[in-house]
Amino acid sequence: MSDAETVSFRVDGMTCDHCKAAVTKEVQQVAGVHAVAVDLDSKIVQVSGEDLDRTSLAAAIDEAGYDAADA
Repeated sequence: MSDAETVSFRVDGMTCDHCKAAVTKEVQQVAGVHAVAVDLDSKIVQVSGEDLDRTSLAAAIDEAGYDAADA
């Protein structure tokens, strides 16, 4: 059985709703993701899901045009 978990990344460079939408769209495509929360003020992206792979999530954020760092 899988365990639900939440992982967070700091993503500098996000400044607007377009940034938020781009990151959310890419991250939602990663296997196991149930929800994505982007906070533009703190530059934190929180991802909830099961059996999340941090490398795949960071790659999705990179695909959206941003660099992900551990939060």
